[in-house]
Amino acid sequence: MGFDKKRAPARKSLGTGLAAAPQVLRSGMPRALGVRLVSLTKKRVVADMRVKRMHINRSGRVNGGAIMAFADVMGAAGTVANLPPGHRTGTLESKTNFFRAGEGPVLRGVSVPLHIGRTTMVWQTTIRNPDGGVVAIVTQTQIVVPVKSA
Repeated sequence: MGFDKKRAPARKSLGTGLAAAPQVLRSGMPRALGVRLVSLTKKRVVADMRVKRMHINRSGRVNGGAIMAFADVMGAAGTVANLPPGHRTGTLESKTNFFRAGEGPVLRGVSVPLHIGRTTMVWQTTIRNPDGGVVAIVTQTQIVVPVKSA
């Protein structure tokens, strides 16, 4: 079963800057994960992910992929907040260090920029359990590219 262009969602014009950044956390994957934006500035993104049954692995802890995806959307939101007009972004590289098991009922993520440049941005996201223990630190590089005109 291949990709069906007829069923693919239409691409829409993407906004940039602080006003557009919350859209990242309201898109498909963050909504499926249950990510909720707490606060967003150009220098800090804070969000929660309510742990659902779909996040749990066979040992009863939060699946590492869910934690990585949670961090990825946060770094993307921070990058979009800092994008110049006429540009888009995508994750170029992501590195995750896990320190303890993720446990609910809610994980909190805080993402801060390590580098905001012309062609790349690097964000570090710390994910914590409700007791404050660090579950993971994710460092991701986002590429910044001009949007091709139609």
